[in-house]
Amino acid sequence: MAPQNLDLEEQEQLATLKGWWHDNGNFVLALIAAVSLGIAAWQGWNWYQRNHAFQASALYESLARGVRAGDAKAVRDASGTLAESYPRTLYAAMGTLTSARFLADRGEAKNAKAQLEWVIERATSADFRDLARLRLVALLLDEKAYDAALKQLEAKPAGAYAAQFEAARGDVLFAKGEASEAKAAYREALNKAGTGNDALRQSLQLRIDALGG
Repeated sequence: MAPQNLDLEEQEQLATLKGWWHDNGNFVLALIAAVSLGIAAWQGWNWYQRNHAFQASALYESLARGVRAGDAKAVRDASGTLAESYPRTLYAAMGTLTSARFLADRGEAKNAKAQLEWVIERATSADFRDLARLRLVALLLDEKAYDAALKQLEAKPAGAYAAQFEAARGDVLFAKGEASEAKAAYREALNKAGTGNDALRQSLQLRIDALGG
């Protein structure tokens, strides 16, 4: 009798399962299809991201070769494509910073500033934005555009650049003829400089000493 009872139980379970499948089968199939599509989309997105990064990397290498060769057209073309087609990649920020340095060294300050402003406005990395601000401040300082330089330094930098921002502020204030304010900025920079940044600390101390300690 036990086997017969077991068969009946199995038949009841099978009937229950068939009924459940009849009521929910379409939903389950749709769910499986949705999950499969989601996996495929995720894999496709990962492929796109890898391919996107690879193409941006190739353009950055082209830009770097242009810099080494002194080929201004190659540098402009590569940096322009990076900024236009791959703006959210790190390669776009690195390429634009490299291009700005190249242009500044060639005496094209106006174009270099435009490149640095692009990084400040568009780069996804705070470190790159801070570095671009510091380089822009240096160009503005050369032009004696002191107020514009100080305006750039109002931005709050990442911790790694805090001391350099204060040091740059001191340089601008000193050039502006505000020696006491410059010394205060140098002292603040010295306070913010890490113990491992000996070169910066020594440079700051020399500037402070030159202003009377």
